Amino acid sequence: SSRVVAVQSQMSERAVELLGLPEDRPCLLLDVGCGSGLSGDYISSEGHYWIGLDISPAMLDVAVEREVEGDLLLADLGHGIPFRPGMFDGCISISAVQWLCNADKKSHSPPKRLYRFFSTLYTALARGARAVLQLYPENSEQLELITAQAMRAGFTGGMVVDYPNSAKAKKFFLCLFVGVSGTLPKGLGTECAAGEEMHQAKFTNERTRFSQARGRSVKKSRDWILEKKERRRRQGKEVRADTKYTGRKRRPRF
Repeated sequence: SSRVVAVQSQMSERAVELLGLPEDRPCLLLDVGCGSGLSGDYISSEGHYWIGLDISPAMLDVAVEREVEGDLLLADLGHGIPFRPGMFDGCISISAVQWLCNADKKSHSPPKRLYRFFSTLYTALARGARAVLQLYPENSEQLELITAQAMRAGFTGGMVVDYPNSAKAKKFFLCLFVGVSGTLPKGLGTECAAGEEMHQAKFTNERTRFSQARGRSVKKSRDWILEKKERRRRQGKEVRADTKYTGRKRRPRF
């Protein structure tokens, strides 16, 4: 529908804007999860070149029919980015990266697939380049998993949240820097009533944990153990079932 196309185009424009590309020369961009090439149309209209990756042959067929200007490649992001080092001046992605958190096959490990994606993306980007990945996270754990793997791969940066107070317009952009730590751009609509800005989630190479922001359960408590087990289940690991004995203290005579 035209509404979906409008939202997609809007997010593409915002993602390209967050890349902070030089205005005096055309750049080569990677569009991860390019679909039918809607983001690519905007990139082309701005005078840049692009290569699109997508896992869906049907979507790429639509892009070919639409005669988009970019080059297209059928690829699974979880297998990594198949390009030579330092090739791209930037990368954008609209609502694709969260799919790497799903284990579609028994052999799929979301943390491994995310790490493979981010480490090969880091290599394919030129030094000083940025990747701006718009995503729809299911929950804060998913965001934490994604950002942790991006940091492991060497990226710095953080989450830019546009319109954080709006249920409809709220958008998450993971803004990543290669090599040079830039200043994290401001999210749109983040000025509070008093004019002070909301703190954006930001991480650098020091492993600051997002979870500090949430009320943490006391370490080794029953809740803490249950949360940890739940996290490991989500990562596809074997975890013992929860019982009434989970997290119970043993008597000293043991």
